[in-house]
Amino acid sequence: MTDLPPPAIRIDNLVKRYAPPKGASEDEGKLALKGVSFDVPQGQIFGLLGPNGAGKSTLINILAGLVNKTSGTAEIWGFDIDESPRNAKRSIGIVPQEIVFDPFFTPFEVLENQGGFYGIPAALRKSEELLRAVHLADKRDAYARTLSGGMKRRLLVAKAMVHSPPILVLDEPTAGVDVELRRQLWELVTGLNDEGVTVVLTTHYLEEAEQLCDRIAIINHGEVIADKPTRELVGMAREKIVSVSVDKDIAGPPMEEAFLKVEVVEPRRLDITYNRDETTAGQVLARVQSHGYAIEDVTTREADLEDVFVQLTGTD
Repeated sequence: MTDLPPPAIRIDNLVKRYAPPKGASEDEGKLALKGVSFDVPQGQIFGLLGPNGAGKSTLINILAGLVNKTSGTAEIWGFDIDESPRNAKRSIGIVPQEIVFDPFFTPFEVLENQGGFYGIPAALRKSEELLRAVHLADKRDAYARTLSGGMKRRLLVAKAMVHSPPILVLDEPTAGVDVELRRQLWELVTGLNDEGVTVVLTTHYLEEAEQLCDRIAIINHGEVIADKPTRELVGMAREKIVSVSVDKDIAGPPMEEAFLKVEVVEPRRLDITYNRDETTAGQVLARVQSHGYAIEDVTTREADLEDVFVQLTGTD
């Protein structure tokens, strides 16, 4: 049996308490991370999910070196962020939510400048290659401010990959972008992952995370509440929905103890949510018939990541 490679990122008991308001005691500062621990396996696409304010951005900013942790440890590609900060930073590329580069530089200049920041000799920089990879070679000499939103997003990915890091972190990369751009970004990211880059992704699009991620950790109120392979996580959903069409208009939702929720979505159609551990679809249908309805059509919906997310975080 082959040994697993060490994790790309190892986070152990990470705590972040922000400074308290002036005049307040130390323990009144906001506790953004409450002892977070998880590993990001090498070579995977890893999802980091959670509601707004859960602590995701604080965690990413600690990895990026922009926020100082209060306690705990974090290693990036085997380098402790405190003991080997330069090596840790060289091992990770961050694609932030915000568009951050000088709008008066061209894409080529943006990448060349970033390469200079990392001390990469001009002869060894891969600016042209990166522009081709993100389909911006034809915009090489255009001012960055003239690029479309999608082009700017792709340029951010190229900028994060200037120093060839083995880990790429994308913080809400598709927030507010159209469907076509999302598709282009994911083709680019999955292509990088196929080449061996470990990808960490935060997103509010749960369907996107379910399709892309090998493993997902969910953070809520500064704590990890789930950390499992994606399929295993989706399997945690206990609730199931059966949609039932009946032979006559529904006078009122037929309530039963076994039904968690009943919704009349059309005059003759019900959506019934039930716990699959306690009730079967057949029992649900029998209970509907007991209220005097003949069943004409049935469809069921399997649980997805959104169901698990709502179940675990209590958000809707």
